This record gives sequence, C-alpha cells and structure tokens, in this order.
Amino acid sequence: MTRHRHRPMLRALLLSGALAAAPLLAACSDDNKDPAAPATPDNTVMLTMPSTTAQVPDPDDQVSDAAAKQLCDMMRPDIDKWRTEGAALGRVAFNGTVHNWAARNGGLNDTVLKDRGVIDKITTQHCPDVRQQALEVLDTSDLAGALAGFGG
Repeated sequence: MTRHRHRPMLRALLLSGALAAAPLLAACSDDNKDPAAPATPDNTVMLTMPSTTAQVPDPDDQVSDAAAKQLCDMMRPDIDKWRTEGAALGRVAFNGTVHNWAARNGGLNDTVLKDRGVIDKITTQHCPDVRQQALEVLDTSDLAGALAGFGG
C-alpha cells in the first residue's frame, strides 16, 4: 500500500502537463495551405553615417564660460566628500563629476577625450581655489592625471 501513496499526485502532474501541452500542439498544427511568410521580409534599410573627417573644435573655443563655471560649481561641494572618501575613491567620484558635467554641456566628453588637460585649463582660469583643493584632496599634480576613462 505504501508504494502507491504518490500515485494520485503523479496522475495530477501528468494530467496538468498534458493540458498545458495541448494548446502548444494545437498552435503548431495548421491546415492552411498558404505558404508561410518568409522569416526575413524583403525590406531594404539604408544607413547614412556622418563623415569620419569631422574636426573636433579647439577645446579653448568650445567650452563656454557658463560651462566652465558649471564645472567649478559642480566640483566645489564635492571636495569635502572626496576628502572624506580618500584619494582613490575621490578620484572615482571626480571622474563621475567630470563625465556628468561633460554630458550636461552638449557632449564635451569628446573635448575631454581629445585633451584631458582642458579640465586643468578650465579650473585654472575659472576657479583656481577649487582646483588647488581638488589637487590636494585627490593627491595628484594635475587634474588630467586624476581622470580615468577619458583616453590617454
């Protein structure tokens, strides 16, 4: 008697499996004699790519005074956080600040990629006090050296 204790449960599982499989099998059987539609339709897609000879403007000409001020304004409140986190984590946060600033200002990431020193130029001209504090907190001789992910 104990051998067949699980038989009702097994039957219920088999019955529910059969009920679940029935719609799938019915969906696969089609008496329609029309040919099947091709998996990939005959559509043509045309892509146009921008010219690869586009020039990146000179960073000094591209970064507006308003954008430079915004970088200083974004860095200023973060310096105490960077000090608390230490130089290594502070550099990671500094990178995030620069990426965020560049994205907010019309994709200046390309400008920073071309010349990481542009961050030093901006901060030297627009907020030398913030730059000096950042150099001390991030333990670096220039802000370009503290940037990662912006090329070399």
